[in-house]
Amino acid sequence: MPERAVQAAVPADAAGLVDRIAASADRPVVLLDGRSGSGKTTLALTIAAAYPGEITVIRLDDIYPGWDGLEAASEHLHDVVLAPLAAGENARWQRWDWRADARAEWHDIDPVCPVLVEGCGALSRANRALASFALWVELDSGDRQRRAFARDGDAYRPFWDRWAAQEQAFIDREHPASLADVVIDGHSIPGA
Repeated sequence: MPERAVQAAVPADAAGLVDRIAASADRPVVLLDGRSGSGKTTLALTIAAAYPGEITVIRLDDIYPGWDGLEAASEHLHDVVLAPLAAGENARWQRWDWRADARAEWHDIDPVCPVLVEGCGALSRANRALASFALWVELDSGDRQRRAFARDGDAYRPFWDRWAAQEQAFIDREHPASLADVVIDGHSIPGA
């Protein structure tokens, strides 16, 4: 666990951040967390594009079992991805089919590729203990909501408060920003 989180802007090319991630372990396992609309997905794509070699990106949006699934996805991540990876075993994750409202196919994780997990609920204390690097993206509620509605339109609007309550409960219990190696201002993420 880091001694303290560091406020940082994302370098335009993300090279400094990628260097720190790559140096964190032989096979880095990175947790990227923040509230909805903060810029996590854009940052994950930026890191993946700048990473030397291949990196597996897992989006918790593909795992949450519906609109009340933040905790379940965090636990799924721990039990079937992070714990097996830490033990040197094969790992995989199961996709949630939002249209069918049901579990779907399993996805195997390349046993040698670094892994980047992006989504709210990734950075719990239990998950942090199994990862080599952690990031938290911070952004005020108004900007996050504007970004989320611009991205997802009216489809997200009826669920915003319901999801925000789960995020807040997770934050109050886990204090993810305090577990991060780097805390990033969401305004500094280009294209978010």
